[in-house]
Amino acid sequence: MNAALSAGALPALEARLREDLSRLELPARRWVVPRQHQGRAMIDVVIVGGGMAGLTTAAALKFLGIEALIFDRSPAGFEGPWATTARMETLRSPKQLTGPALGLASLTFRAWYEARFGMAAWAELDKIDRLHWMEYLRWYRQVLGLPVRNEHCVEAIEPHADGRVVLRVRHAEQVFEVLARRVVLATGRDGLGGSWVPAFAQTLPRARWAHSADELDYARLRGQRVAVVGGGSSAMDVAATALEAGARGGDLLVRRADLPRINKGKGAGSPGMTHGYHGLPDAWKWRIRQYVNRQQTPPPHGSTLRVSRHPNARFNLGCPVLEASEHDGALHLRTPKGICVADFVIFSTGFRVNFDSRPEFSALAPHLRLWRDRFEPPVGDEDDELAESPDLGPTFEFQEKSPGVCPGLSRVHCFCYPAVLSHGAVSGDIPAISEGAQRLAQGLASLLFQEGIDAHFAAMERYAEPELLGDEWQPSDSSHFIPIR
Repeated sequence: MNAALSAGALPALEARLREDLSRLELPARRWVVPRQHQGRAMIDVVIVGGGMAGLTTAAALKFLGIEALIFDRSPAGFEGPWATTARMETLRSPKQLTGPALGLASLTFRAWYEARFGMAAWAELDKIDRLHWMEYLRWYRQVLGLPVRNEHCVEAIEPHADGRVVLRVRHAEQVFEVLARRVVLATGRDGLGGSWVPAFAQTLPRARWAHSADELDYARLRGQRVAVVGGGSSAMDVAATALEAGARGGDLLVRRADLPRINKGKGAGSPGMTHGYHGLPDAWKWRIRQYVNRQQTPPPHGSTLRVSRHPNARFNLGCPVLEASEHDGALHLRTPKGICVADFVIFSTGFRVNFDSRPEFSALAPHLRLWRDRFEPPVGDEDDELAESPDLGPTFEFQEKSPGVCPGLSRVHCFCYPAVLSHGAVSGDIPAISEGAQRLAQGLASLLFQEGIDAHFAAMERYAEPELLGDEWQPSDSSHFIPIR
């Protein structure tokens, strides 16, 4: 039944979307004045990353008549974490959120899901299956005709003072250069760095531990004692996956004395926060984000139950790992409550800005202004993660630490998680991804127009399509006027 439904309903949805776009006059015709450098064409905008943020940005730009090209290092259909490293069963976001739909009802996940599985299935759905979300994003890319170059790895980004950004791109065995006027980094949760692990991880054999964001064959953990460091959503996901794969035991080692119960960030969600946060004074931005970090986000209800239903799962609260070592082939994790013995450790310890781990940003990193370069938080409200966040301009652009040292730096725009302190949660999370992408796209449209204003004015002067031909009226004489005396 579902297959038959899909066969007719999905094409009908796509036809409805085409009608919606036509009625809205979308996409706009291309209007950006083409530019070249030494005879080589420059792309209006290059987007690095073809996940949800990159696709939504490309769509928003396309609707505004701006050429964008996406490079993604992953094979087609496997961009982002959804079908690779993510281990959750469902998304935590409520199913009704419109996500990357850019205000178009026919582009929402709900419209796609009802076309695939029917309205009754939507009514029964609790949370979105992560693989269905990936399938939806594949459809989103296809139905909008977004230009993604898969298995293309950006190895260097170099801004220049003359208005170009040079990207070195590797595809298969070939390396080539691309010239862009603007570059958007839609590089996800680890956008300007990578996964973070505590220092004691380096004392353990590398083959005996992984980060929750690593690709890992969980089948190899069958029969092993697995310790998971952390108590957030990814910790629950990987612990449950390990136990489901047959791990002999799963110890969650949680620093806090209790798991957080309330998602404070969700409590602040509103159009006011989405559109007003980036205009707040710095002190308020820091206060909000530091509070969310300090309170922490609880793991999802379902994810936690997924772990606790295993009798060999153990929640060890108030149990930070103080040091680690290997003894007689076993891993010993010393905690205030004693030594946890494991065969394999998974660190669910998040991500940090770390330019040393991202050589493609080496030309940018020394010159970026970070929040720690200009903002001093109140005593007691220090936060190393926030301090390392880039201090972004109104169009998510990087800014120079020392003005004039790296001309062209502002042509690179940070539309990934580290933008959250400057702009709020609009550059990676599902709830406000459309608003963030539209803010970015409109800002880029403004900048591109201003750069080409001479050509746009000249085009206006040349414009000569008449609306009146001169034969629509006859000049009358003045015989009916009263003579002036």
